[in-house]
Amino acid sequence: MKATTTKRRQALVLRREAPLLTPTDLKPAATRDITAALNAILADVYALYFKTKNFHWHLSVPHFRDYHLLFDEQAEQLFTMTDAVAERVRKIGGMTLHSIGEVSRTQRIMDNDASYVEPADMLAELREDNKTLAVSLRAAHQLCEKYKDIATASMIEIWVDEGERRTWFLFEAGRTERTGGH
Repeated sequence: MKATTTKRRQALVLRREAPLLTPTDLKPAATRDITAALNAILADVYALYFKTKNFHWHLSVPHFRDYHLLFDEQAEQLFTMTDAVAERVRKIGGMTLHSIGEVSRTQRIMDNDASYVEPADMLAELREDNKTLAVSLRAAHQLCEKYKDIATASMIEIWVDEGERRTWFLFEAGRTERTGGH
């Protein structure tokens, strides 16, 4: 009985210490490279999510309700994306980001810690950040094509489309009647 208990404990310790080995038919190099690309995207999406919520919370403008709802809708879409990106990393056998600190060290989207940002600048900054995210997504898509990871590539195509929609809405919301645009 004691030997069985000892063996069970040893097996439990081994399982706890073993790396998370998710079965995949992708080669280790594909898992490594796609994981790195997706983790950078995950960090950017978190940074963009938080910036969008920051602007949502600190907005002051005559069209407050419209912008407030736009930012909230876009933030929700970004937050939903975080889980899909992280789960994709795990499905291909990679490890995801573990903390806000890791997000901060990995993100390429710049934070905005200003006490006040003009609404037009909020729209412009979020628009540019969404365009930057789309560029990163397209680069990751090319990487997925290189490794024949069609599942990740197809998810990225949806995220690019969503990002282009966010960019378009931010552009249109920021247009001025006098100039007809930027």
